[in-house]
Amino acid sequence: MAIEYRILKDISMEDQAAMERLYRESGWIGPEDSAEFIAAGMANSAVAVAAYADGELVGMGRALSDNVSDAYIQDVAVSVAFRHHGVGGGIVRLLIDELRRRGVDWIALVGAPGTEHFYRNLGFRTEPGHTFWKLPIE
Repeated sequence: MAIEYRILKDISMEDQAAMERLYRESGWIGPEDSAEFIAAGMANSAVAVAAYADGELVGMGRALSDNVSDAYIQDVAVSVAFRHHGVGGGIVRLLIDELRRRGVDWIALVGAPGTEHFYRNLGFRTEPGHTFWKLPIE
């Protein structure tokens, strides 16, 4: 299976539809939820990466960053049919490589429950003494 990884500059209508499917497949949004924010979120990220198999988007991820020192990786998703084949790792590695190319040396993320092994294998470690904080949605 040949996978092509791309840093996204523009997001096509086909990619938007595929991203929506990935969000829904991952359980990040429900069938009744609007998906209009996804393309804008990806386009406004410091780095957005997509993985393609035979021209079809099968994975994605993005990083929020000041492009100087700090970045947060988020929204890494891979279609169920392509999981456990290195696609997610390829997405994260390309995000890291591009961030480091820009001089960003502090890269963090919040992974979904059950992804600890995946991110550890990519070199991420928990930070003892640090607490995750989130403002609840009202």
